[in-house]
Amino acid sequence: MKKQIKKSALTKSGKKGLVVASIGSFLSNLAHLAPIFIVMFFAQQIILKTDLSIPLYLGIIAGAGIVMYIFIDIGYDKTYNETYKEAVALRIDIANKLKELPLSYFSTHDVADLSQTVMQDVLDIGHALSHAIPQMFGAIAFSILVATGMIAFNPIMGLAIFTPIALSFVFLALSKGSQTRASKKYFDVLRENADAFQQAIEMHQEIKAFGQKESVQKDINKKIDHSEKIHIKSELAQAVPVILANIMLKFSLGACIFAGIQVFDFSQPLHLLYFLGYLMASVALPDAFATLHENIAEILYMDARLKRIAELRSVETQAGEPYDLKSFDVEFKGVEFSYKDGVKVIDGISFTAKQNTVTAFVGPSGCGKTTVLRLMSRLYDYDSGEITIDGKDIKTIDADSLFDKISIVFQDVMLFNTSVLENIRLGNRSAADEEVKKAAELANCTEFIEKLPEKYDTFIGENGAKLSGGERQRISIARAFLKNAPIIILDEISASLDVENEMAIQGSLNKLLENRTVVIISHRLKSVENADKIIVMNEGKIDAKGSHDELLKSSELYRTLIEKSQATEKFAY
Repeated sequence: MKKQIKKSALTKSGKKGLVVASIGSFLSNLAHLAPIFIVMFFAQQIILKTDLSIPLYLGIIAGAGIVMYIFIDIGYDKTYNETYKEAVALRIDIANKLKELPLSYFSTHDVADLSQTVMQDVLDIGHALSHAIPQMFGAIAFSILVATGMIAFNPIMGLAIFTPIALSFVFLALSKGSQTRASKKYFDVLRENADAFQQAIEMHQEIKAFGQKESVQKDINKKIDHSEKIHIKSELAQAVPVILANIMLKFSLGACIFAGIQVFDFSQPLHLLYFLGYLMASVALPDAFATLHENIAEILYMDARLKRIAELRSVETQAGEPYDLKSFDVEFKGVEFSYKDGVKVIDGISFTAKQNTVTAFVGPSGCGKTTVLRLMSRLYDYDSGEITIDGKDIKTIDADSLFDKISIVFQDVMLFNTSVLENIRLGNRSAADEEVKKAAELANCTEFIEKLPEKYDTFIGENGAKLSGGERQRISIARAFLKNAPIIILDEISASLDVENEMAIQGSLNKLLENRTVVIISHRLKSVENADKIIVMNEGKIDAKGSHDELLKSSELYRTLIEKSQATEKFAY
């Protein structure tokens, strides 16, 4: 039992709770034996003509009833209470694990898959905990006790009843592989469907805009039909072995009758009583074990879900020790990085972003600019080389210590369906309302916030659906201002801004530069011409670095980028 529990995906408290629930199930099974023992006891006393008073009879019945009530109540209470606690604890445990994972994990795993793990998989595990797993462990312990007693009392009769039962479990064990494979296949299909549904929902505007509604709907319907077929096959793969195993249980009755005829002398009342006792057991036990078969089938169905959670737990998190950074020069030394094995996105780059300066990255799309910022903020860990801040390798600094010193504004803005005030306060949870509003003013948010129905208390919809792209971008920038970290990373912050707002925010940024390390990417090269250092990247490598004037003389790629930028600005439809 300990070995099986250890392999499960449960939390530590959940494993302890499962042991408690299993003990409760065992006691509940014992309680259901009480009526049979009482009937057998009274019958034996009548046959032996033992003189027992009516009060004693009533006392035995009342005592047995109380014990039954207590045991059954303990079994029910422990099973369902522990199930509820574990469902809560397991979701919290998974959420805490997700918080510790590096961004690289999420780039290779679908959000739909993770949400299915947190919601549906935990729900299925909760059902198994309340309806299958404790009952299985309790039934196993109960079966061992009953089988030992019945075989010890009469080996031939005990073996006659329990041999077919044992064979049914051997058959079920042999079918384990086919059952788990079928449930795993259905599990994978459900994941694919969830991903398709989420993609269709997220991309509904694009789907309608390009007239793909019927095509996408047809594809989803096809996936649903396919999953139904897989579901039926999965159910059959589990139902057929369970049905056959249950049929094997029925042989216990025939074996009991055949063995009883050979063993007992029915002219003796006690022998007849013992035979009737074994006969009752041969009728009752198969029904109980049929339920156990179903419990085992449910546990095998859970195999893929338990493995998925165990796999999530085994993902390596970013290590590091707390460290109080004092200075904020960021230095790259021969850094290399690949999203996929063998495909270098960053190839041996070296540079230093000095404190109290602005370092800008420019280059063609896909050259690795954003990846550099992700490595710098340790959203990804580099493969080789070294990145240091304050002379300390960032791989040795724990994420909380590092993130505390960095404000990041990426091109893709994520907002919550809460008020404007609380969305900005994400930059500093302890900030007062006035500090939040000051940050909003610096990010040029005040004008559009004042026009909202409830101003700063207006809920902005899922991911800021009620705001424009530029307004969402400015709220994200306000967060960075509010955090007021010594390292500021800005990735294409002007992508969703008009020229007027970009100029206003550039003015606000100038107020934050003092004694800070600022690293910025911008496709509008005009906005980075005054940067202290401009680094030109191409195909994951540094092509050139220097000031705007220096690069115009030394870098052909930079001159080409400037020419294209100027041509774009002059273009008119």
